[in-house]
Amino acid sequence: MGAAHGQEHREEGMVVIQANLDDMNPEFTSYITELLLGAGANDVYWVPIIMKKGRPGVMLNVLAAEAAIPEMEEIIFRETTTLGLRYMQTTCHRLGREFEQVETKYGLLSVKVGYYKGKAVQFAPEFRECEEAARRHGVPLKDVYDEVRGRYWQQQKGQQ
Repeated sequence: MGAAHGQEHREEGMVVIQANLDDMNPEFTSYITELLLGAGANDVYWVPIIMKKGRPGVMLNVLAAEAAIPEMEEIIFRETTTLGLRYMQTTCHRLGREFEQVETKYGLLSVKVGYYKGKAVQFAPEFRECEEAARRHGVPLKDVYDEVRGRYWQQQKGQQ
């Protein structure tokens, strides 16, 4: 861990693309999410909503750079049942991020650390690594996750 941690930054030229869907198989959402993220979306999330005539539906939200709009549109129109999209301009402020390694009883695992003004303010075990360790050791995922968080916390206290 160096003196200068991951740099915070603001991303201009971002857009939130939204679509309301009430007639699509909900099993498709994970597939569509993967496609959008693979095509460069910064974030994809789905919100349950109640639409006109009281029908349950979902709202698709995609955060992407303006330059990615054509590719996002193509995926959304091709893979969902929407007939239209909404766009909202936005700016994102991102914390600086670094990955640190923590030695645990399940092996060496990564922690994503978020820095604000050079100080660690957020941290989270790398989820996929925790999943793999839980499967490999035949233990509950929450046990691995808690172990990583505890070891990281101990490591930070030892550096103060």
